[in-house]
Order: sequence, then C-alpha cells, then structure tokens
Amino acid sequence: MASLGSLTEFVASQDELVREAALTLPHEFSRCTYSLGPIRQAVYLCLTCAVPRGLCSSCSIACHTDHEQIELFPKRNFRCDCPTTAIPHGCTLHRSIEGENMENKYDQNFRSIFCRCSRPYDPKSERETMIQCLACEDWFHESCLHLRTRPSSRQASPVPETKVTTHDDDANDNQSEASSSGLPPPLISAEDYDAFVCSSCVCSIDTLRRYAGTQGAIMVVRDAEDSSWRKLDGNASGMNASTTTEGDLLDIDDSLAAPGQKRSRSQSFHSEGPERKKQHISPEPSSPCLAPSPNPVAQAIFQGSQLLSDTKASLGAGDVFLTEGWRERWCRCSRCFPSLSGHPYLLEEEETYEPPEDPDSGLSLEELGMRALERLPRDRAIDGIRAFNDMRDDLLAYLRPFAQEGRIVSEADVRLFFESLREGQRGY
Repeated sequence: MASLGSLTEFVASQDELVREAALTLPHEFSRCTYSLGPIRQAVYLCLTCAVPRGLCSSCSIACHTDHEQIELFPKRNFRCDCPTTAIPHGCTLHRSIEGENMENKYDQNFRSIFCRCSRPYDPKSERETMIQCLACEDWFHESCLHLRTRPSSRQASPVPETKVTTHDDDANDNQSEASSSGLPPPLISAEDYDAFVCSSCVCSIDTLRRYAGTQGAIMVVRDAEDSSWRKLDGNASGMNASTTTEGDLLDIDDSLAAPGQKRSRSQSFHSEGPERKKQHISPEPSSPCLAPSPNPVAQAIFQGSQLLSDTKASLGAGDVFLTEGWRERWCRCSRCFPSLSGHPYLLEEEETYEPPEDPDSGLSLEELGMRALERLPRDRAIDGIRAFNDMRDDLLAYLRPFAQEGRIVSEADVRLFFESLREGQRGY
C-alpha cells in the first residue's frame, strides 16, 4: 500500500497540482465569444457533435467537456458556432439560440483533414511536425513541403509547430522548438523563418509570387527529379544555366517585372480591453518599385505549375518561408501594394482574441477556499466554516495516535477517515 509520507509533502504535492493547472489554463472560460462577432481566435473542432463546426475556447471547455475535440489553432474572421442552430448541443454560456453563421469558412480542417495530401490527423499516430500556412491557415506536413523524407513509421507526434504565420508570431506562441519527434532536423528549421505561405496561396498573391525565391523569401527546390532538395533564398542563382531559358520567363506578369533596387508575440485582445490603434497603411504611389528582380528559378516553377508541366512542377512546389522582418520589406508602390492590401495580415500583425485572465489562477488551495467562502451568502459561509472546523477537529483526533506512535499515514487510513465521516461516526 502506498504511503502518503508527511502531511507537509501531501499539501506540497497538491499545491504543485494547482500551479500546473494555472499554467495550463490561465484564462477564465466563462464567456462565449459569439457576441464579439467574427474575430481571429483559437477554434476547436468537436468530433462528437454530428455537425462539423467550430467552438471558441470557452465553449470547448464549458459546453463540450466530455466530447472528443481537435484544436485547429487560430482561424481569422471566425464566429463561435456553439450557440447556433448548427449544433444541437445547447450552449451553456450564451443562452440565446442564434442562427447559423453564414460567414464562417469551413475548410477541410473541419473534416479533420489537413495538408495538400488530405491525410486525416491523428495525434496518437502522427509523427511529423505540421506547419500552418499564414494565408489559408491549413496545416502541412514537413515531408509534403519537401523539408524531409516522410517517416516510415508513425509514432506520437510533438505539439504542432505552428508557424502560423499571420501571426508571424502567433505562430511563435504555438511553435514547437523541437523538430518532428525523434527525426533529424528538417531542411528549413523553425529558427530559419518567421512565416510560411503554401504554394496555392503564393500563386494567388501577385507581389508575394514576385518575391518568392529572393532574399528573405526562401523556397525549397531541386535541379532535377533525381536531385536533392535544397533552399533557394536569392543568394545563389539556383539552377544550372541550361535548366532555365529565356522562354521560361516570358509569361511573367509585366506589372511584376520592374527591377528594383527570437521574436515578439502577436497582439491579442480581450472583450473588455481597450481597442488597439491600427497603423495607417497606404501605398506610396510616387515611389519607384523597390521589389527585387524576380528569381528565374522560382518563376519557372510557378509557370510550370500553371502549365501543368510535370517536369517543371517537380522542381519545386512553390511554397515560401518568409524570414524575420518580412512585413517591413514589402515594396509599396502602386504596382506591388494592391495585391498586398487585399490581405491585411501581410501588412500588419493580426490581433488574436484570448479569454481574460482567471482571477483565481495561481492562488493556493487555502486562498481558493477563502475566495469560495467570500462568494457565499453569509449564513452559508458560516455553516461552511463550522463544518470545516468540525472536520479539522476530527482529523486531528484521528491522526494524533499516528504521530504519537511514529506511524506513516497510508492511503487506506485516509479513506477510512472519510468513510467514517460519511457514515456520521465520531471518536476513533
């Protein structure tokens, strides 16, 4: 039978559990975010509910406690679905029943499917680190980004490396310092970049496509199908001269072809906090284009993908890893700015909602007990104090023989004491 040792050790162990709980859940989860409207916030997918919809942090804890859930991490412009008619499970925090959120976007993540490989995510078997795209906010395996060879076996994975980049920084909060569990370092490690944008999103943003493969916008490429993958960061020409020809570059958009001359946390806000002042963002119409010259290797990859040329597309997917300070490096001339302004997260850090701090977080067991008493009506508080004093006296009387005889209090002894209390027995 395991022994409890001394009461001091037992109390110390309980205090440690309280501290660990405060670090794990430091926020107060008593308010659904539905009333805040569409915001950027952590979203949880409930697998138990029949309809695949998203929950805010508070509802994931207060309303779906016993349900199986997957954390999708931050999603922008998202409104909690818990109090809506889309989820039959009633919301305990937002009492009014609301209509379905028609503006929410439910991508493949809401079917528990991730990455361009469309593999389901199983935290118990997935071994690879996954990285979140700043733009579409989907998650990608390192092997699918050509950062490593896909592991042959599946073991428990580490915390996802949220290079969530919009958050070029929120990413950093969620980002795992280690690479995939038990695997060698990837071609591009977490310390090498600040934000990740998948190839599909790069292709849809003209200025970002223009910067791809230049300094500070790293790509992963290879010279031939049988070559090793390597980094393309604008510091080297990239391919052999024979691989890229003038004809490969003819289709580059003329508007993009003009030649040109560890990290802070993302901003967060609370529902009752002061509104953060936004930086005024505008183009510089009279300025010359300062964007770097397009990297011929990168542009050949994009053209190959658009032309569905297997040979060219196999040289790289077109994903981009942006290094620290990338927002300050954009050219804001009349040609480059329009495609950036349609994606505000490319120009300034996004605010991410976090629940307010829990006033009880970090309090000791004694302090938590006193806080609970203070919230009770006076007559009930007095009854509670009397009951506690009675139990204390009984416990002291029960433990006195152990102290006098030098015996260790076992788990069975403690259980016997509380069983006796429940039966109303007195005198030991």
